[in-house]
Amino acid sequence: MNDIAQAVALLRRGELVALPTETVYGLGADAMNPEACAKIFAAKGRPSDHPLIVHLPDADLLPRWARAIPKEAIALARAFWPGPLTLILKKHEDVPDLVTGGQDTVGLRVPNHPVALKLLRAFDGGIAAPSANRFGRISPTTAAHVREELGDRVSLILDGGPCQVGLESTILDLSRDVPVILRPGAIGADDIARVIGRRPRLRGEDEAAAQHVAAPRVSGALAAHYAPRTPLELLPTAILGQRVRSGDAVLARMPRPLDLPSDVTWVVAADDAAGYGHALYAHLRQLDASGRARILVEAPPASADWAAVVDRLGRAAVGSGEDDET
Repeated sequence: MNDIAQAVALLRRGELVALPTETVYGLGADAMNPEACAKIFAAKGRPSDHPLIVHLPDADLLPRWARAIPKEAIALARAFWPGPLTLILKKHEDVPDLVTGGQDTVGLRVPNHPVALKLLRAFDGGIAAPSANRFGRISPTTAAHVREELGDRVSLILDGGPCQVGLESTILDLSRDVPVILRPGAIGADDIARVIGRRPRLRGEDEAAAQHVAAPRVSGALAAHYAPRTPLELLPTAILGQRVRSGDAVLARMPRPLDLPSDVTWVVAADDAAGYGHALYAHLRQLDASGRARILVEAPPASADWAAVVDRLGRAAVGSGEDDET
């Protein structure tokens, strides 16, 4: 039996399968099987009210999972699927409450990875697949990361190589009158505006007050997330060098200064947002495993193209230093 056939068989039996996507590796289960989805929450240590994103083989399956689908959703699916965009829509009545965190909305996307698409087409259904790591920790971008995080909690890991994008998908809420980006990603507000003819708001721009309803809960939106166990601090470029001391680990876009102590681990990241994001989680894992006392990160630029990186690092800093292993 080949890996895809084995994965489909396991999913149909209600087991967990880790799959690669262009963003991060996902921990997959049959999204229409509440008992299977419950295993995701148990394996990750994930709160039961934290909704899952459902991955589909193509946009034709949207009516199975959503109702009252707006024209903007169809236009965005045509423009960006397969790709790193998750749409929040009103859920179909058949979607299990466990998948949606008890909400009346569901997150849907079509991943842009050949292995994931092959699996989804063979399965011919939706696969709920949050990142394949312990809840709140650094997302995995290789199969090895999944093994380190989850071990035998997952029945099969499909190895599709390193993830191309490396950061989670943009989450766009289309369940209300005004489109709102609830989580930034590789597809930005300008990209979306070019397709639907209006610019989406960003979370925090008074969207809830404007519509008299709170935004749906979505994956990766908690203040503490994507976090290493080593304490992490973000520092402006101007003072980074002054704050580094013996025993630190550093992630910076600038070269390593010549006068640093030898026991400082210094990783030079890419100077462009896409390259930086692609390697971010691998770099954080490397620094977290270095045994250093703390991780110092040179704060990235505040421009729109760095929004996803800024978001992930901010949440990583809040959640860092906590130990959730049981």
